[in-house]
Amino acid sequence: MLKATWRNVFAHKVRLFLSAFAVILGVAFVAGSYIFTDTLDRAFTGLTSGAVGDVIVQPGSSDGEEASGLGALGSRTVPASLVEELGAVPGAARADGRVSNFGTFVVGKDGKLIGGQGPPGIAVNRSEGPAANGIPLATLESGRWPEAPDEVVLDPSTARKAGYLLGERIPLVTTSEVPRIELTYVGTASFGGSALVGASVVMLETSKAQEVYLGGEDAFSAVWVTAAPGTSQEQLLASVKEALPEGFRAATGDATSERASTRIDEALSFVTTFLLVFAGVALTVGAFLIVNTFSILVAQRSRELALLRAIGASRRQVARSVLAEAGVVGLVGSAVGIAMGFVLAVGIKLLFSRIGLDLSANELVLRPRTVVVALVVGILVTLAAAYLPARRAGRVPPVAAMRDDVALAESGLRWRLVVGAALLAAGIAAMAAGLAGLGSQPTYVLGAGAFGVLVGTALLSPVLGRPVLAALGWFYRRSFGAVGLMAEQNARRNPRRTAATASALMIGVALVTMMSVLGASAKASLDQSLSEDIVADFVVSNAVGQAFSSTVADEIEQVDGVAALARVRSAVLQVDGDRDFASAVDPSAVDAVARPEIVTGALADLDATSVAISSELAADRGWAVGSTVKIGYAGTTSDATVVATYVEGAVLQSDVTMSLEGFDAIGVPPTDRTVYVVAAPGVDRAVLGAALKDVVVDLPTVTVNDQETFAQEQRAPIDQLLFIVYALLGLAVVIAVLGIVNTLALSVIERVREIGLLRAVGLSRTQLRTMLRLESVAIALLGAVLGIALGLAFALALQRSLIDDGIDVLAIPVGQLALFVAVAAVVGVLAALWPGRRAAKLDILRAIASD
Repeated sequence: MLKATWRNVFAHKVRLFLSAFAVILGVAFVAGSYIFTDTLDRAFTGLTSGAVGDVIVQPGSSDGEEASGLGALGSRTVPASLVEELGAVPGAARADGRVSNFGTFVVGKDGKLIGGQGPPGIAVNRSEGPAANGIPLATLESGRWPEAPDEVVLDPSTARKAGYLLGERIPLVTTSEVPRIELTYVGTASFGGSALVGASVVMLETSKAQEVYLGGEDAFSAVWVTAAPGTSQEQLLASVKEALPEGFRAATGDATSERASTRIDEALSFVTTFLLVFAGVALTVGAFLIVNTFSILVAQRSRELALLRAIGASRRQVARSVLAEAGVVGLVGSAVGIAMGFVLAVGIKLLFSRIGLDLSANELVLRPRTVVVALVVGILVTLAAAYLPARRAGRVPPVAAMRDDVALAESGLRWRLVVGAALLAAGIAAMAAGLAGLGSQPTYVLGAGAFGVLVGTALLSPVLGRPVLAALGWFYRRSFGAVGLMAEQNARRNPRRTAATASALMIGVALVTMMSVLGASAKASLDQSLSEDIVADFVVSNAVGQAFSSTVADEIEQVDGVAALARVRSAVLQVDGDRDFASAVDPSAVDAVARPEIVTGALADLDATSVAISSELAADRGWAVGSTVKIGYAGTTSDATVVATYVEGAVLQSDVTMSLEGFDAIGVPPTDRTVYVVAAPGVDRAVLGAALKDVVVDLPTVTVNDQETFAQEQRAPIDQLLFIVYALLGLAVVIAVLGIVNTLALSVIERVREIGLLRAVGLSRTQLRTMLRLESVAIALLGAVLGIALGLAFALALQRSLIDDGIDVLAIPVGQLALFVAVAAVVGVLAALWPGRRAAKLDILRAIASD
């Protein structure tokens, strides 16, 4: 039996390769996902370990949040006098003051910003002190260190992208009260002993850094205390804490680095989940192809299997033989998939570099866990998909050796329909429960229900597809005559096979449809929110998602024709122990630029000691007007009273809103995220817009838009996400197309004698190719129609579940869905090319003589 198995593997190399290719793509997603995220993890671990000192001292209470690393995120400072005191504590080799800013970017020679697409632009002062564990904070690569106040050093990547030569003047834009400065470029240095993962770093002379970022105060953002030889970080921390005055906190560098890495991993965990979801999609679609391939192979080899039974092979031996073939396919496909995973990881690196996360300097990481998981997943999926065909192979009776073929039992189809109906009903019930918010995790319930509906529909597709095939058959008969009739009959001859092939395409189309509707709904909801909530004429924002200097709004306020403006600031706060995104506004100015929906209380009551909460968060936490909430930022905590609850909108878009004075009180730096501007009555909007743009002409981080262009700017990230999703789902569609090719190719082999007889009675090669093409189009259109119907159902359910998250408008892109159907028809035509050519080349006499 082992010899027979190997002979069959090599006898059907092309057919099995198509199935193996599906495994390859699915496993490549699994391996590529882990390779990329492991590379990310190592990159950020190296980055954070080189951006901390042995012990870090920052402003804040001792019971507040631990030190953040390179420098304080808040506006409070450490006086210079404390640096010398800390350098003299037992176990300390030295102490160095650090000035840092996380919103400073270099403007390249072409006038464009370097970086800014997510990773920060970091500015630090020049210091000779090392980072934790003796790692150099910076290593000079070329030129020299900054010695004068007007000199700057860049990291090599930023210097290369900026295009300046040593000695040239370099413009920098900052979030400080000095929004733009020009310094002389004197050198390049690597920072932290690791790649910067897309961040840019500039190093200034200490007095200049204090002037730009601390208003000239003789102070620092943080102090790094370096341990003397033989002193551990924990021992040094104990000494430092004894010397610390009230209002300051300290932490070891190792603990801070580990905490920062953990937070980064948590923030980027969606990347792994996102990619593994597509791996699951690819493997699911591939499973349909594998089932089809082995089902057809078993049917075509029925006489051979019966002969094996006749000469003594048991049912188990025959079934194991088929499973062994599947095991070979799974093993080879998984091994090649791991190699393809490297290629995919490189592609993902390039994709993320486009949005600012530059990993070009980091080598890809392949851990044993990745290999084991990829092999196990690939082999198990293949074996599971081949299990039912293997069982059918074992049930072939020995007497079948005397017949031409073996008919599949109808009971199998009936059982399939019963299981499919049960799964469909259970899936619908679970989706309804998820939408109703039942269970501890309604989203997971909804997702499980959607999966049940998907699988149930796939099992029921032989029945559900009959109306589609009947409609196509009516069109085929009237448009193509006898050829169309034969194409319809061939498509309906084996409903199980046709449905399984169409189901593979159905899954891809369903997901593409769902994302298209959700994307259109998100953009429509955004447009409605902006048009209903914002009455401002202009929106000043940051094109790269960073805050900008508050002096911009100060200058805009002085422009002729500006009647009112409202600033919006943002920060991540600790709200009763949980990290929440928060905004700050001037409550007296909000009504002039927007129409906020206040549920209880009054936004006008916001002051330095109060807070407004979204109605959703208030309901989750049991808060109401008058409740006391503990707010923490950069190591300090304070109590705030809830004075209002509201529905999130275009301006009040976070769960927590404070006043500008409230942000100042807890130490949030005074940098603006958005500024809404209202024109005075009678002012020419075009003239005012030009005047506003003149204010920010030297700041490439800041943009001025009217409502229409601002809406376009906000829609752009949605389009980018959809583009990425479509590209990844495209691989699932490729696997589905391979399924159609495989089914047609195997069908041609199965029908060699029939094709020979048709050719003998006058069917031309062109008519034969047309027949196969129409059959392929029927399969593709069946998958497209079922997929669009499912995708619409899933999109509607998800849109209803996301109403509270802002997607409250359902928009169906009819033209896009029609395009999907047209593309499916084209896919059907292309999938039939190779099988059609093979069929047309068959020798008529040999075909008739075949058995």
